[in-house]
Amino acid sequence: MVALIVLLLILALFGGLGFAVHILWIVLIVALVLWLIGFLVGGAEAGLGRRRGWYRW
Repeated sequence: MVALIVLLLILALFGGLGFAVHILWIVLIVALVLWLIGFLVGGAEAGLGRRRGWYRW
């Protein structure tokens, strides 16, 4: 009986960890796409003669 409870706890832990890692991959991909869009838009503005960024006025 104890072995069954331990097995269920281990499976629940690994299942939850797998779900969390899957969600983190989705968050990482969304953040990467947003960064890439910002990088391309910032590059296009710099190409127009404007040198502007969040760290420069």
